[in-house]
Amino acid sequence: MGKQLNKVIKRRRLKAYKDRKKALVKSGAARKVTVKGEPKAAKKVAVKKPAVKKAKAAPTPVAEVAAE
Repeated sequence: MGKQLNKVIKRRRLKAYKDRKKALVKSGAARKVTVKGEPKAAKKVAVKKPAVKKAKAAPTPVAEVAAE
């Protein structure tokens, strides 16, 4: 009998939940209450500096070396 009773309770709870949601939609109220005031402490993100690009060394002139 216990399992049958649980089914009845579950059905009753689900019906109440659905009724609450329908009433909320009809009223047009927001689902979650938002407080516009001080924002929550934002996470501090370390600012990454762009990578320093190294200047490429000038290529050695191969033609001049071969000519000597």
